[in-house]
Amino acid sequence: MKTYQETIDFLFAQLPYYQKNGAAAYKANLENSLVLDHHFKHPHQSYPSIHVAGTNGKGSISHMIASIFQSNGYKTGLYTSPHLKSFRERIKVNGECIDENYVVEFVDSCEEILSKLKPSFFELTVAMALKYFKDTQVDIAIIEVGMGGRLDSTNIIQPILSIISNISFDHTQFLGNTLPAIAYEKAGIIKPNTPVVVGEYHPETAPVFVNKAIESNSSLVFADQVFEIPYLLQTPEERISGTILKNGETYFNHFECDLQGGYQKKNIQTVACAIDYLKATYPFETEKIKAGLANTASITGLNGRWQTIHRNPRVICDTAHNPAGIREVFNQISQTPYKHLHLILGFVNDKALPTILAMLPTDATYYFTEARIPRAMKKELLQAEAKSYGIDGELFQNVEIAYADALDHASPEDLIFIGGSTFIVAEIL
Repeated sequence: MKTYQETIDFLFAQLPYYQKNGAAAYKANLENSLVLDHHFKHPHQSYPSIHVAGTNGKGSISHMIASIFQSNGYKTGLYTSPHLKSFRERIKVNGECIDENYVVEFVDSCEEILSKLKPSFFELTVAMALKYFKDTQVDIAIIEVGMGGRLDSTNIIQPILSIISNISFDHTQFLGNTLPAIAYEKAGIIKPNTPVVVGEYHPETAPVFVNKAIESNSSLVFADQVFEIPYLLQTPEERISGTILKNGETYFNHFECDLQGGYQKKNIQTVACAIDYLKATYPFETEKIKAGLANTASITGLNGRWQTIHRNPRVICDTAHNPAGIREVFNQISQTPYKHLHLILGFVNDKALPTILAMLPTDATYYFTEARIPRAMKKELLQAEAKSYGIDGELFQNVEIAYADALDHASPEDLIFIGGSTFIVAEIL
């Protein structure tokens, strides 16, 4: 039998992996996932699940809900992607990463079907997660969509609740280049007679969700039409805090959350809406809901969301990587005090670079780099494109060298931001 490291090396080397191979790893159907599900005897039917899709925020929402369930005493499975440092981060039970021996034994046990089916890395990983949650006897599993929804490998589950955070432009080569087209793919997770929460109402995409819900006989609520957080405060302990209103009335008079960033307001509204529905089935205690929200990052191990990794100068990293996510991050930067801004950026080669570059300030110091993956945008291309937007920056072989240089040049009152890609953040963490 292989060692754990040999098993992981095999998975990355032998199976098509989207983060490495891009379009070659994308399967526009559920056939392999259904075959794997049959092979493993439909493990997801053994426990209730919540399915979370959306362009931005779905990871934070998944972690918050998992943390709330765990804080209320439920054994909670959590499947998310991609991972930042370790493959095992993708599959957790009560915040603990999947056991190395389980990964080894699972892959070893399905050698025959692997050679026959040749699934993608993601297809096999989803199958592993669903079976692991059955074998560990979870009370509930929170399953985050990888890309899109309708054709995503996770879409074989029959959840008790579907959640769609928001719709904006990302992965347009697969999901379509209009908001309604992207919404159609995300709406594919809406199942018959299964309630759905959509985080944000948008006039272009709302009809897509309404029509799909009617067709599926599913109740639908837009979270931001019911729940509101009028303000967010920053606490001395580096948490965000505020009050949640439901239909204008106080729902939670005070909450805190250890996930930083003003953009979490929308995600927390969506989570509040989901929990409001779920509490009819799961008798949550209000104080334990608040505890789960307050300690999400520490309970579930979520990293890379407006995360401070150094002080004097303050260094923040964030995994936002599409125009809508980048816009939220730079809104947050604009509200953050600093003397001078240093930006360490790298992107993957399928992002809407002109749209992103048009948002960036011209008075910052730029450090252009690239992640160690084949899909990384060449730093020279990034530098050339940025120049046409009045942005000058130096080139660095990798993010670690860029970071060291930024620290050398920054004063204690400066702000250094690292981002543009999940993989840039993964390498700096």
